[in-house]
Amino acid sequence: MGTAYLTRKMRRSSCEPQGPIKRLWYGPPFVRGVEAERFVVIRAADTNAQELIMLPWIQLDTAKIPGGGELRLKSRGSEFSIMLGTNELMNSRLSGSEEALATLAFERIATHKRPHILVGGLGMGFTLRAALAVLPDEAKVTVAELVPAVVDWARGPMAEIYAGSLDDPRVAIHVGDVGALIAKSKGQFDAILLDVDNGPDGLTREANDGLYSHDGLRKSKAALTRGGVLGVWSQGPDPYFTRRLKDCGYGVDEIAVRAGKTGRGKKHVIWMAKA
Repeated sequence: MGTAYLTRKMRRSSCEPQGPIKRLWYGPPFVRGVEAERFVVIRAADTNAQELIMLPWIQLDTAKIPGGGELRLKSRGSEFSIMLGTNELMNSRLSGSEEALATLAFERIATHKRPHILVGGLGMGFTLRAALAVLPDEAKVTVAELVPAVVDWARGPMAEIYAGSLDDPRVAIHVGDVGALIAKSKGQFDAILLDVDNGPDGLTREANDGLYSHDGLRKSKAALTRGGVLGVWSQGPDPYFTRRLKDCGYGVDEIAVRAGKTGRGKKHVIWMAKA
C-alpha cells in the first residue's frame, strides 16, 4: 500500500492515479493545476483497481498551555497531528528523529547500572517507546509533561500509537514543568532528553527559553550523573546553542537525523552533550 499526500506545496497533477477512481469530495473538487488544501490522498491497491479516498482533518481536542497558548489535536484516518497555532509540533507519520534521541543517548550510557532517564515532553511517545526498547529491565524512565491533556490523549484517542508504553513498570509520569524538575534534581539522571519545543528556544512557551540558556544548561549538568548525557532535539541547526553547550563544559556531538524511519524526510538535529 502506498500513500500520496497533497499539501499546499504539492499539486494535483503530481500524483495522477492509475485505473478507476472513487472520489469522495469534502470540499471543492481537485482541478489540474489548482493547489489542494486540507486533504490527504490514500491510495489503496487491490486486484481490480486503485481507490483514492479523500479524508479531511478533524480537530479532536484542544488544551491550554500553562503560561499561554493552546495545543490542538487533529486526526485524519489513522494519522495524528499536534499543532500550536500554524506550527505542527509533531505528526504520527514522522518519528525517526524522535526515536534517535533515545537510542543515541543510550549508546552513550550503555555501561551505566540501573540507568534513570528523564524525558522532557511526552509528545506522541516516540522517544519513550524507543528508550524502553533498549533500556534494561532495572532502568527507570521519568516523563515530564507540562500539559495534562497530552497524557489524556495518550491514554485516549492516541492509545494505539503509545502501544501500552505508559503502563510499563519502568515508567513514571510527572505532570509539571521539566525545568523545575531538573532544577531540584541533583545527580539523579543518567540522561536528560529534551523535546519540548521545535528546537533550543521557547516555541511552545517563553519560559522554556530558560532550559537552553547558560543557566539552564548548568542546571541540567548538575542533574546528571557522572558521564551522563543531555540530549536535545531540534528541527534544525543552531550554532549559538552549540556554543552555549561548550561554554558550560559539555562534550558536544551535533548529529543530523532524518525525520522518517526509512532515512527520508527533512534533516533534524540532535545534540548529544556529555557531562
